Amino acid sequence: MSRTVLVLGAGIGGIVAAETLRKLLPASDRVIAVDRAGQHFFPPSLLWLMVGQRTPQDFTRPLDRLPHGIEFRQGNVTRIDPARREVEIDGQPLRADALVIALGAEYAPDTIPGLAESGLCIYTMEGATAIHDALVRFSGGRIVILTAAPQYKCPAAPYETALLVDSYLRKRGLREKTTIEFFAAEPRPMFVAGPELGAAVRGMVEARGIAYHPEHQVKEVDAANRRISFENGTEAEFDLLLYVPPHRAPAVAREAGLTNESGWIPVDRHTLQTQFENVFALGDITTIPLKMGRPLPKAGVFADGQAEVVAHNIAYAWTGKGETRQFTGEGMCFIETGGGRAGIGKGNFYAEPTPQVGMRGPNRFWHMGKILYEKYWLYRRF
Repeated sequence: MSRTVLVLGAGIGGIVAAETLRKLLPASDRVIAVDRAGQHFFPPSLLWLMVGQRTPQDFTRPLDRLPHGIEFRQGNVTRIDPARREVEIDGQPLRADALVIALGAEYAPDTIPGLAESGLCIYTMEGATAIHDALVRFSGGRIVILTAAPQYKCPAAPYETALLVDSYLRKRGLREKTTIEFFAAEPRPMFVAGPELGAAVRGMVEARGIAYHPEHQVKEVDAANRRISFENGTEAEFDLLLYVPPHRAPAVAREAGLTNESGWIPVDRHTLQTQFENVFALGDITTIPLKMGRPLPKAGVFADGQAEVVAHNIAYAWTGKGETRQFTGEGMCFIETGGGRAGIGKGNFYAEPTPQVGMRGPNRFWHMGKILYEKYWLYRRF
């Protein structure tokens, strides 16, 4: 009997899930991957794009080049019925025997008055391209890097941005003409990873002469006067504003009744099963509470590991081959510091009472490791 698994979203988690399922399932079973975009880009490379070390073509690949046997459909997911495992793609229905939801987080800069009009988003291809163009034209002034909410994906990315921008300006001889300030909604860098790693990252930022202001929740941005107002009553002026926007789950997931009071999809922390039978969710769209009171961070490394677990468990349930798996909360991330150096944070985020995460570097070895991982991802998946 032929079965169908439908993977919604072709980011890191969705691609790993689809490819692993295709490898494990018999050819008679269908693996369908859906994404609104026709192109995939490797998100960590946006940092290098900002400072002129990559072009979009370097890390973008067409999704119709996914491995043979995966049916790719480009379109918008307009409805999800998780109880029936039925989905509409641009209004056209599809039913599945198993559903994997990997739609990621949606950016919502519009929830902060003036933010989108005043600054450039770190997390999009358009934003990263515009940041590079702005830095090429930049001749000195005030740069502000802002996290608009305390929880966001890729927790290291805004701090990497600050360090890479600093390095870029030093190369151009503009650093002494520039003030860089970092306003964070969170109380310290990479909060869930613990105080030791947070202190290390903050130390690297401040050692470069970048002023760090934690627990500054942005209220609104005045585009005309280039002024940011914060909830605590303070203000900051800028010539160039780079921001991480607030995140939310896509509306289609909220409307399907998949999300809880957090606004994200709750799942079993080990199997990624939702409240619905044979419906799984993974990556940025999920929420997994930790003992410390915060959720598991949203990061590509977790989406990758969760996708492997989901794919192996579906395959085992359908074929009886292999073995079941559990997601253990292990994760790592590179932290680019500029000047051809990077550090790496690594540990167990499911450890109790707090995650056990340590850092190595920064040095040239881990920078080369990040480059090699980028090349591996693009070669292995496409």
